Amino acid sequence: MPARILILDAVATNRIVLKVKMQSAHFAVDACANLAEAELAIARNKPDLILLNINDRSIDGYRFCKVLRDNPATASIAVIAMAVADTAQARFAALDAGADDIWPRPINDSLMLARIRSLLRVRSAGQELRLRESTSRALGFEGAKGIFTHPAEIALITRQPDNLRAVAMALASTLGHNVTITGIEDALDTQNPDIAPDLLIIDARDTTETDRTLFGDAADLRSRSGTRLATQLVLTPPDTPEIAAQFLDIGADDAVAHTVAPEEIVLRAKALIARKQQHDQLRATVRDGLHAALTDPLTGLYNRRYLAPHLAQMARQAQNSGRGFAVLMLDIDHFKAINDAYGHAAGDQVLVQLARRLRENLRAIDLVARVGGEEFLVAMPRTSVRQARLAADRLRRMVNNRPFDIGNRQAINVTVSVGVAVSEKDAKGEHPMGPVCASADRALFAAKSAGRNQVAMGKSAA
Repeated sequence: MPARILILDAVATNRIVLKVKMQSAHFAVDACANLAEAELAIARNKPDLILLNINDRSIDGYRFCKVLRDNPATASIAVIAMAVADTAQARFAALDAGADDIWPRPINDSLMLARIRSLLRVRSAGQELRLRESTSRALGFEGAKGIFTHPAEIALITRQPDNLRAVAMALASTLGHNVTITGIEDALDTQNPDIAPDLLIIDARDTTETDRTLFGDAADLRSRSGTRLATQLVLTPPDTPEIAAQFLDIGADDAVAHTVAPEEIVLRAKALIARKQQHDQLRATVRDGLHAALTDPLTGLYNRRYLAPHLAQMARQAQNSGRGFAVLMLDIDHFKAINDAYGHAAGDQVLVQLARRLRENLRAIDLVARVGGEEFLVAMPRTSVRQARLAADRLRRMVNNRPFDIGNRQAINVTVSVGVAVSEKDAKGEHPMGPVCASADRALFAAKSAGRNQVAMGKSAA
């Protein structure tokens, strides 16, 4: 399902232009001229992101931002403040009010879309963590308490240390975090999780369209175990929206011209660190409270005990958003024959490798669980019938395309059958383990009966 964007601007021309651009980028769009319309739109279809003309006096955008942030129901909505005066005072005020980013006009289209994509990625990751934490609470495990703030590790990455002396001093004196200035080589060598940075501020002021070295380094930092969870703030050359857009698209969390005031960099850093620590605590809650009791010891996937409350929460979200969720049931074809021919250790290897392939080929928000001996379930929120069908066939081919290593330099070909069902958008009061999972299970039986190595759709998805 496309992300939903709310445009709040009293000027009709601005609304029309932005709506056309957002729809061209395949977003769902609501456009409002005043606060009353915006409140109704938020209640009707909660947006993922709001484009707000913060300087429109009839709207009082600064107060609106603060109201959104103070309300738990709307605090996670990303907000981009538009038409901000390009002065340090105005930029700081908008960020301090709760805006995630600020755009003076005119707005560069490539940077606008890259920033929107970046914020939506962050929101999706946060939704995944909150969904899993709410499942933990439903199972009786203690949820996350108030976010415990502790001194963060901030690494300033630069080829010229003098470039960031003023920023380092402002960060250390204002936020009280541990700040170091380092080179890119040392940052890439960071592998100790106990001293992993929370925030990387990357000095890209000398980056050009033709010199792409730092783009690769930033992407490398995002992929390495020691730095992949760190937030990234990139300081770019002024008036280079294309460069900022590229950094955002390869995984940076924020990008701003290096010429902005150190106070603005401090405020952006504070928001990124707070988000990182919140996500860390949510991850710890899930990891420590649930792992032993709720996972399959062989594959590491979630088990049936975790599945029921998670699907219940997913169903509630589907009812609130009007967006259905899909359930895929996968079963290894002729698994008994594998055990009989090669032994149970070989069968275990197939199960472990299949679990890994499923995790690696699905979205972070999708759930993979082992629900039987050779049977797996995939739950996909906000997924249409067409998307579920395509995902099921992609997973089926992914299993077929590469043999499974079973030890002793042996590899065997394995196939799976898949049954798919998608929840009805208007289903109310039904236990999600009932009709949707039952329909997917019947579809799996149909795929098996039709000759295996196939995808079958359940009637609820027709």
